[in-house]
Amino acid sequence: MIILPSLYNADFLRLSDCLTQLENAGIEYLHFDVMDGNFVPNLGLNLELLKQLNQQTHFKMDCHLMVKRPETLLNRFITGGANMITIHAESTPQTYRVIQEINEHHILSGIAINPGTPVSAIKELLPLVDVVLVMTVNPGVNGQKFIPSAVNKVYELFAYKQKHSDCHYHIEVDGGINDQTAPLCAKAGANMFVSGSFLFSGDRIDNQLEMLVEAINKKS
Repeated sequence: MIILPSLYNADFLRLSDCLTQLENAGIEYLHFDVMDGNFVPNLGLNLELLKQLNQQTHFKMDCHLMVKRPETLLNRFITGGANMITIHAESTPQTYRVIQEINEHHILSGIAINPGTPVSAIKELLPLVDVVLVMTVNPGVNGQKFIPSAVNKVYELFAYKQKHSDCHYHIEVDGGINDQTAPLCAKAGANMFVSGSFLFSGDRIDNQLEMLVEAINKKS
Protein backbone atom coordinates (compact mmCIF):
# COMPACT_ATOMS: atom_id res chain seq x y z
CA MET A 1 0.00 0.00 0.00
CA ILE A 2 1.32 3.42 -0.99
CA ILE A 3 -0.40 6.66 0.01
CA LEU A 4 0.36 9.61 -2.24
CA PRO A 5 -0.78 12.99 -0.85
CA SER A 6 -1.94 15.28 -3.64
CA LEU A 7 0.13 18.42 -3.22
CA TYR A 8 -2.36 20.46 -5.25
CA ASN A 9 -4.74 20.30 -2.27
CA ALA A 10 -2.22 21.45 0.33
CA ASP A 11 -2.46 24.81 2.09
CA PHE A 12 0.33 26.69 0.34
CA LEU A 13 0.34 29.37 3.06
CA ARG A 14 1.69 26.72 5.40
CA LEU A 15 3.32 24.38 2.91
CA SER A 16 6.49 23.92 4.94
CA ASP A 17 4.48 22.65 7.90
CA CYS A 18 2.46 20.32 5.66
CA LEU A 19 5.63 18.83 4.19
CA THR A 20 7.14 18.35 7.64
CA GLN A 21 4.03 16.50 8.82
CA LEU A 22 4.09 14.27 5.76
CA GLU A 23 7.78 13.50 6.18
CA ASN A 24 7.32 12.69 9.87
CA ALA A 25 4.43 10.39 8.95
CA GLY A 26 6.72 8.38 6.68
CA ILE A 27 5.29 9.48 3.34
CA GLU A 28 7.60 8.56 0.46
CA TYR A 29 5.78 9.90 -2.61
CA LEU A 30 4.00 13.18 -3.35
CA HIS A 31 1.44 13.31 -6.14
CA PHE A 32 2.26 16.32 -8.32
CA ASP A 33 -0.62 17.45 -10.56
CA VAL A 34 0.35 19.27 -13.74
CA MET A 35 -2.57 20.87 -15.64
CA ASP A 36 -2.64 23.02 -18.75
CA GLY A 37 -6.13 24.57 -18.72
CA ASN A 38 -6.74 22.75 -21.99
CA PHE A 39 -6.88 19.01 -21.43
CA VAL A 40 -8.49 19.84 -18.08
CA PRO A 41 -10.20 23.09 -17.03
CA ASN A 42 -7.73 24.25 -14.37
CA LEU A 43 -4.05 25.09 -14.12
CA GLY A 44 -1.92 23.02 -11.79
CA LEU A 45 1.54 22.87 -10.27
CA ASN A 46 4.57 24.00 -12.24
CA LEU A 47 8.05 22.83 -13.08
CA GLU A 48 9.82 25.36 -10.85
CA LEU A 49 8.01 24.05 -7.78
CA LEU A 50 9.02 20.51 -8.73
CA LYS A 51 12.67 21.57 -8.91
CA GLN A 52 12.48 23.34 -5.55
CA LEU A 53 10.89 20.34 -3.88
CA ASN A 54 13.61 18.08 -5.25
CA GLN A 55 16.30 20.42 -3.95
CA GLN A 56 14.82 20.90 -0.49
CA THR A 57 12.99 17.65 0.37
CA HIS A 58 13.52 13.91 0.11
CA PHE A 59 10.12 13.02 -1.36
CA LYS A 60 9.82 11.08 -4.58
CA MET A 61 7.67 12.92 -7.10
CA ASP A 62 4.76 11.26 -8.89
CA CYS A 63 4.11 13.68 -11.76
CA HIS A 64 0.62 13.39 -13.22
CA LEU A 65 0.57 15.19 -16.57
CA MET A 66 -3.02 16.26 -17.25
CA VAL A 67 -2.00 18.06 -20.42
CA LYS A 68 -2.51 17.90 -24.15
CA ARG A 69 0.44 16.41 -26.04
CA PRO A 70 2.54 15.51 -22.96
CA GLU A 71 5.42 14.62 -25.25
CA THR A 72 6.11 18.36 -25.62
CA LEU A 73 6.76 18.67 -21.86
CA LEU A 74 8.29 15.30 -21.15
CA ASN A 75 11.97 16.22 -21.19
CA ARG A 76 11.42 19.15 -18.84
CA PHE A 77 9.87 16.95 -16.19
CA ILE A 78 12.45 14.22 -16.67
CA THR A 79 15.30 16.68 -16.12
CA GLY A 80 13.28 18.48 -13.43
CA GLY A 81 13.45 15.46 -11.17
CA ALA A 82 10.27 13.42 -11.66
CA ASN A 83 10.54 9.91 -10.27
CA MET A 84 7.34 8.77 -11.95
CA ILE A 85 5.50 10.29 -14.90
CA THR A 86 1.93 9.42 -15.76
CA ILE A 87 0.26 10.52 -18.98
CA HIS A 88 -3.37 10.19 -20.02
CA ALA A 89 -4.49 7.74 -22.68
CA GLU A 90 -6.77 10.48 -24.02
CA SER A 91 -4.09 13.18 -24.23
CA THR A 92 -2.05 12.13 -27.27
CA PRO A 93 -2.12 9.65 -30.17
CA GLN A 94 1.52 8.85 -29.34
CA THR A 95 0.99 7.10 -26.00
CA TYR A 96 3.15 4.09 -26.89
CA ARG A 97 6.10 6.24 -27.93
CA VAL A 98 5.81 8.51 -24.88
CA ILE A 99 5.74 5.54 -22.49
CA GLN A 100 8.78 4.09 -24.25
CA GLU A 101 10.65 7.36 -23.80
CA ILE A 102 9.83 7.53 -20.09
CA ASN A 103 11.05 3.95 -19.66
CA GLU A 104 14.27 4.71 -21.52
CA HIS A 105 15.11 7.30 -18.86
CA HIS A 106 14.60 4.70 -16.10
CA ILE A 107 11.71 6.63 -14.59
CA LEU A 108 8.55 4.85 -13.52
CA SER A 109 5.93 5.16 -16.24
CA GLY A 110 2.18 5.42 -15.82
CA ILE A 111 -0.90 5.52 -18.01
CA ALA A 112 -4.11 7.13 -16.73
CA ILE A 113 -7.66 6.61 -17.91
CA ASN A 114 -10.60 8.98 -17.41
CA PRO A 115 -13.95 7.74 -16.09
CA GLY A 116 -15.33 7.42 -19.63
CA THR A 117 -12.36 5.46 -20.99
CA PRO A 118 -12.48 1.64 -20.87
CA VAL A 119 -9.54 -0.54 -19.85
CA SER A 120 -9.58 -2.03 -23.34
CA ALA A 121 -8.23 1.28 -24.69
CA ILE A 122 -4.87 0.71 -22.99
CA LYS A 123 -4.42 -3.07 -23.30
CA GLU A 124 -1.44 -2.70 -25.65
CA LEU A 125 0.34 -0.51 -23.10
CA LEU A 126 -0.16 -2.67 -20.03
CA PRO A 127 3.06 -4.72 -20.44
CA LEU A 128 5.06 -1.47 -20.73
CA VAL A 129 3.90 0.56 -17.75
CA ASP A 130 4.73 0.50 -14.05
CA VAL A 131 1.46 2.09 -12.97
CA VAL A 132 -2.11 2.29 -14.25
CA LEU A 133 -3.95 5.27 -12.81
CA VAL A 134 -7.73 4.89 -12.67
CA MET A 135 -9.39 8.28 -12.35
CA THR A 136 -12.30 7.97 -9.95
CA VAL A 137 -13.49 11.50 -10.74
CA ASN A 138 -13.24 13.64 -13.87
CA PRO A 139 -9.69 15.01 -13.88
CA GLY A 140 -8.73 18.58 -13.11
CA VAL A 141 -11.53 19.79 -10.80
CA ASN A 142 -11.44 19.59 -7.00
CA GLY A 143 -14.28 18.49 -4.76
CA GLN A 144 -16.02 16.01 -7.06
CA LYS A 145 -17.79 12.93 -5.81
CA PHE A 146 -16.20 9.52 -6.21
CA ILE A 147 -17.56 7.61 -9.23
CA PRO A 148 -18.38 4.09 -7.96
CA SER A 149 -18.28 2.44 -11.39
CA ALA A 150 -14.55 3.20 -11.59
CA VAL A 151 -14.02 0.38 -9.10
CA ASN A 152 -15.00 -2.08 -11.82
CA LYS A 153 -11.94 -0.99 -13.81
CA VAL A 154 -9.73 -1.72 -10.81
CA TYR A 155 -11.16 -5.25 -10.63
CA GLU A 156 -10.60 -5.67 -14.37
CA LEU A 157 -7.01 -4.44 -14.24
CA PHE A 158 -6.18 -6.65 -11.27
CA ALA A 159 -7.65 -9.72 -12.96
CA TYR A 160 -5.80 -8.95 -16.19
CA LYS A 161 -2.47 -8.66 -14.40
CA GLN A 162 -3.04 -11.98 -12.64
CA LYS A 163 -3.52 -13.68 -16.01
CA HIS A 164 -0.61 -12.04 -17.86
CA SER A 165 2.90 -12.68 -16.56
CA ASP A 166 4.35 -9.90 -18.71
CA CYS A 167 2.40 -7.25 -16.72
CA HIS A 168 3.85 -5.84 -13.50
CA TYR A 169 1.92 -2.61 -13.01
CA HIS A 170 0.64 -1.12 -9.77
CA ILE A 171 -2.97 0.08 -9.74
CA GLU A 172 -3.38 3.67 -8.57
CA VAL A 173 -6.64 5.48 -7.87
CA ASP A 174 -7.17 9.23 -7.78
CA GLY A 175 -10.25 11.33 -7.02
CA GLY A 176 -12.49 11.44 -3.96
CA ILE A 177 -10.25 9.00 -2.11
CA ASN A 178 -11.08 8.95 1.60
CA ASP A 179 -11.67 6.49 4.44
CA GLN A 180 -14.93 5.35 2.80
CA THR A 181 -13.85 4.99 -0.83
CA ALA A 182 -10.26 3.78 -0.45
CA PRO A 183 -11.30 0.41 1.03
CA LEU A 184 -13.56 -0.22 -1.97
CA CYS A 185 -10.62 0.32 -4.30
CA ALA A 186 -8.27 -1.73 -2.15
CA LYS A 187 -10.67 -4.66 -2.14
CA ALA A 188 -10.75 -4.49 -5.95
CA GLY A 189 -6.95 -4.63 -6.17
CA ALA A 190 -5.63 -1.05 -5.98
CA ASN A 191 -2.42 -0.57 -4.00
CA MET A 192 -1.65 3.12 -4.64
CA PHE A 193 -4.02 5.77 -3.29
CA VAL A 194 -3.88 9.46 -4.18
CA SER A 195 -5.66 11.54 -1.55
CA GLY A 196 -5.94 15.31 -1.47
CA SER A 197 -8.97 16.95 0.10
CA PHE A 198 -9.32 14.22 2.72
CA LEU A 199 -5.70 14.34 3.89
CA PHE A 200 -5.45 18.12 3.97
CA SER A 201 -8.91 18.80 5.40
CA GLY A 202 -7.78 19.13 9.02
CA ASP A 203 -4.96 20.69 11.01
CA ARG A 204 -3.34 17.31 11.64
CA ILE A 205 -2.44 15.57 8.41
CA ASP A 206 -1.03 12.63 10.34
CA ASN A 207 -4.43 11.99 11.94
CA GLN A 208 -6.13 11.96 8.54
CA LEU A 209 -3.43 9.68 7.19
CA GLU A 210 -3.87 7.26 10.09
CA MET A 211 -7.63 7.13 9.46
CA LEU A 212 -7.04 6.38 5.78
CA VAL A 213 -4.49 3.63 6.42
CA GLU A 214 -6.69 1.99 9.06
CA ALA A 215 -9.68 2.01 6.72
CA ILE A 216 -7.69 0.38 3.93
CA ASN A 217 -6.25 -2.26 6.26
CA LYS A 218 -9.73 -3.16 7.49
CA LYS A 219 -11.05 -3.92 4.01
CA SER A 220 -12.95 -7.19 3.92
